[in-house]
Amino acid sequence: MREVRVPTEPRRDSGRGASAAPRTLAEELRARPDEDLAALLMARPDLLSPVPGDLTQLATRAGTRASVVRALERLDRFTLQTAEALAVAPAPCTDEVLLGLMAGDAGDEDVARALPGAVAALRTQALLWGGDDRLHLVRTAREVLAPGTPSGAVGGTAGPSPTGLGPTVAEVTAGMSPGRLQEIIATCGLPTTHDPVTAVGALAALFRDRERMAALLAQAPEESGEILARLVWGPPYGTVPAQPSAPVRWLTDRGLLLPTAPGTVVLPREAALHLRGGLAHRTPEPLAPVVGSAAEHRPPIVDATAAGQALMAVATVEDLLKEWDLGGPSVLRAGGLSVRDLKRTATALDTDETTAAFWVELAYAAGLVASDGEADERFAPTPAGDEWLALPAERRWAALVAPWLTATRTAGTVGGQDAKGRTLSALGPGLDRSPAPLVRHRVLELLAALPEGQAVAPVTLLARLRWEHGSPAAGAGTAAHAPAARAAAHGSSGPAMNGPATSATAMNGPATSGTSVNGPAISPATSGTSGSARTAANGSARSAVSASARARSAATRIAAADPPAPPAAAPDDLRSRLARWTLTEAELLGVTGRGALSTHGRALLGVHAADAPNVTPPAARAAATAAAVATAARAAALLAPLIPEPLDHVLLQADLTAVAPGPLERPLAAMLELLADVESKGGATVYRFTPGSVRRALDAGQTAGDLHAFLVQRSRTPVPQPLSYLIDDVARKHGHLRVGAAFAYVRCDDDALLAEILADRRASGLRLRRLAPTVLAAQATPDLLLERLRGMGYAPAAESEEGDVVVARADAYRTPPRTAPVPVQGGPPLPDATLLGAAVKAVRAGDLAATAVTRPVAAGAGTTAGAGVGGRTTGAAGRTASADGGLPRTTSAETLATMQAAALTSSVVWIGYVNADGAASQRVIAPVRVEGGFVTAYDHTADEVRTFPLHRITGVAELADGPA
Repeated sequence: MREVRVPTEPRRDSGRGASAAPRTLAEELRARPDEDLAALLMARPDLLSPVPGDLTQLATRAGTRASVVRALERLDRFTLQTAEALAVAPAPCTDEVLLGLMAGDAGDEDVARALPGAVAALRTQALLWGGDDRLHLVRTAREVLAPGTPSGAVGGTAGPSPTGLGPTVAEVTAGMSPGRLQEIIATCGLPTTHDPVTAVGALAALFRDRERMAALLAQAPEESGEILARLVWGPPYGTVPAQPSAPVRWLTDRGLLLPTAPGTVVLPREAALHLRGGLAHRTPEPLAPVVGSAAEHRPPIVDATAAGQALMAVATVEDLLKEWDLGGPSVLRAGGLSVRDLKRTATALDTDETTAAFWVELAYAAGLVASDGEADERFAPTPAGDEWLALPAERRWAALVAPWLTATRTAGTVGGQDAKGRTLSALGPGLDRSPAPLVRHRVLELLAALPEGQAVAPVTLLARLRWEHGSPAAGAGTAAHAPAARAAAHGSSGPAMNGPATSATAMNGPATSGTSVNGPAISPATSGTSGSARTAANGSARSAVSASARARSAATRIAAADPPAPPAAAPDDLRSRLARWTLTEAELLGVTGRGALSTHGRALLGVHAADAPNVTPPAARAAATAAAVATAARAAALLAPLIPEPLDHVLLQADLTAVAPGPLERPLAAMLELLADVESKGGATVYRFTPGSVRRALDAGQTAGDLHAFLVQRSRTPVPQPLSYLIDDVARKHGHLRVGAAFAYVRCDDDALLAEILADRRASGLRLRRLAPTVLAAQATPDLLLERLRGMGYAPAAESEEGDVVVARADAYRTPPRTAPVPVQGGPPLPDATLLGAAVKAVRAGDLAATAVTRPVAAGAGTTAGAGVGGRTTGAAGRTASADGGLPRTTSAETLATMQAAALTSSVVWIGYVNADGAASQRVIAPVRVEGGFVTAYDHTADEVRTFPLHRITGVAELADGPA
C-alpha cells in the first residue's frame, strides 16, 4: 500500500481546545484571525456586496450557488481537481482519503507536495472547512461538482461529473428491492443479511477491498473487461437491451453494473475507483505547465525590433487621424463602423481588416477619435488627437499603451456575433470583455518570467493560463470542467441517459448514433501523464479483468451514444482567445519584439494596472488608471533612446521621388505629404511627386516660388531638374482656367483652350455652352466642374465673386471634447485595504452583537411599569433579548439606569437602536458619559466614539462578558 503522507501546514491557534472542532462554517470563520477574514473577502469580493451583518450571514452568503460557482471558476486546475475529489469523497473526509483519491494506490510525490497548498487555498476561500481529519466541502460546491443521484424514474438522470465517476452503491440501490440485493451479494460470494442496509454496506466494502475485488474480477469473462474499460473513466452510464448478453449479465448479477432506470445501468463509484487504481482523475496535474521558449534572440535585437514596431504603431495611428481629418465614416444606426468603411480604412492604413479594427479601437480607447454626436453622426478625430500629434514619439506611444493595458474593449471580437446573432462591428457596442485587462497583465508577467531575449512558445503559454484558471487541457472536454456549466446542468436535473443524444454507452446492440466497437477494448488515453500512480492506473482496468482481452463478439459491442469528440487543435475559450490576441497586439504595439518581451515592455509590469476596471469606483479607479499612465510613462522613458531623432531633411532623387531615411519632423512631414504622395513605408518612407500632388499644394495656397524654396531648404541633395520643371509646368497652368457660379462658369483668356474643352467628348456631361469668347457656362456645380476638368487633365482654380482665386484648403473636422471610454467592470469591485479593514471590524462587531450573551437578571429586579407593548411586562420579565434573540426591550427608566451603571463600571452593554430613518439595528457599546438625554459611548460596531439619543434606544442588556 502507499506510504505517501500529506505534509500538514501549521495552523493558527483558534483559541479552542483540541476537542472543540468547528461544527459549521460559521464557527470556523468565527475562530479565524482578522487577516484570514480579510484574505477571504479579497479573494471573493462578491461577499462584500453588501457588507454582511455578522459571520453567520457571511458563511451563508459564501455558500450560495452564484458565489460558489464564481469562486470555483477562479481556482487553478489542481485546486479544482482537489475540490472535485472532495465532492466524490465521503463527508467528512480525512486527509488520507483525499490523498488516496488524488495520488492513487501507487502514490505520487508531486501530488503529495502540492495537496496541502490546494487544501489551504480552498480553506482561504471558505470552500472547505474542518480539521484535517474532518474535511467538509461546502454543500453547494459538492452539489455543483459531484455527480447527481439517479432519480430512479424512467429516463433517470444524473448530473455530469468532472471526475467521470458515477454515484455510490448506496445511492444507486436506494430504490432496489431487498430480494434483488440479496441475490447480488450471494452471487458475489458474500453471506446473506437480514436487512438492505447491511447488504449495501457489504457490497460497497467488497468493491473497496483491493484483494477481494481483484479475485472477483479475475473470474470475469474477457468481454466484460472490455465493457468496464469503456466505462471506467466516464461517462459511467450505459444502455442495455431487454435481453442483455452473457458478459453484461455477469456484471449486473454481481452489482458491477447497477440499474438506474429501465435500459440504463451505471458503474458504481467504488468499483470504478478500484479499476482506476484509486484515482479520482485520470491525470492529476499538481504542477503548473512550464512556459517554454520558441527562440532566443539577443536583447539589443529584441529592443531595436520592438522600438521600430512602436514607431510604426505611432505612425499608423497618425495615418488614421489624417484619413479621418476632414470627417470620418458615418456611424451605423446600431453604432460602430460599417463593413465597407472598415475595409476602406484598412486600405488607407495598408493593412488587413482585423488589424485595422485594432488600430481604430486603440485610437478610440486613447480618446483620439470619437463620434461627433450630430444628427448625421460620424466619426472624427477629437481635440485630444491634435494634442497627441504634438507630443514626442515616445510619449505618443505611452498614450496608446496606457489605455491598452486597462481597456476591456477587444478588437478581436469584431466580426463575431453577440448572443442575439448580431454582427459585432468596430467602435460598436458589445465588444467589452471584462477579463481582458487581467489576461493582458498575466501574459506580460509570464513573458517577463522568461530570460531576456527568449521568445515564448504560444502553446505553452496558453497551457499555463488554462491551468491557472482550472480550464481543461487542450483536447479535453470542457463541459465537465466548467463550474458554471455544471451548475446549470445540475440545476436542470442533468442530461438524459436514455436516448440518442446521451453521453452514455450502448451495450450489446447496435448503436443508434455512436460508433460500434469491433476492435480492441478502449483503454484510457494517457498521453502526457506522469507519475507511477497514473501508469499503474492505466492498465488496472484491463489487467484486473483479463490479461488478454482480444476476443471479439458482435453480441458484446459497446458504442457511445455520442461519437467521440475529435481532439481539439487549440482551445477556444474566452481567456485563450484573449491571450492570443494579447500576443498579437503586444507585437503590433512594440511591447514585444520577435516574440520576446522588450526592456520597455518589462517596465509596464511596475504597477498592476490591470486592476483598474475592478477597483472601487470612482476615486480608486482613477488612481489605478493614473498608475497605468505612470507605468507607461516609465516604459516610454526606456523607449526614448531607442527611437531615432526626427529628421529635418529628405533626399530628392531624379525619378521624381524623395526618400525620408527616418521619421521626419512634424512640419516637414506635413508639408511633404501635401506636396507628394506616399509611395512606400518602412524603415525609410518614399514620396513621389506627381502633377496631381503639386496641384494639391498649389490649391492649398502655395506658390511655385514657395515650393522651390522649400525643396532647396529641406533636401540634402540638389533639386533635380525634372522636379523643378514639373512644379513650374503645373504652376503655369494652375489658375489659367477660372470657375465661378452661374450655375457655374469657366473663364479663360485663351479662347483656343476653351474651344478645346468644348470639343472634348469627356465634357459632354457638363453641358457647356459659350457665352463669350473667353467664358463658358455649365449646367453643373462649381465643385463638380472643378473635379471634371481636373480629371480631364486641366488645372483650373476656383474663383470668388470678386474674381479672386479661392484657396481650396479644406478645414479639419473635429468632434467636441470627448472622454475616453471607461473600462467595463467585470464582477464586484476589488476592495482596498481601508474597506477590508472596516468590513472585518463591522462583521466582527455585528457577530459580537448577534452572539452576545446577556447577564441574567435576578427575579424581582428592575422596575415594574405595568404591561408593555403587546402585553409584555418590563423589568426582569421585560428583557426579551436573551429569550428570543431579538432587539432588547426595556423601559426608558431602566435604560437610563443601566446606561449610568455601565458608565460608572466601564462595562459593555448591548442596545437596540432606531436611527432617524426608522432602521433598527443592534449595537455593542461601552458608555462613557450619560447626560442631557444623550449617552456618549464607544461603538464597537462602528469602531468609533458616538453619541446616541436615549429616546432612540429601544432597550439595553448587560453582556455576560466584554468584547474580545
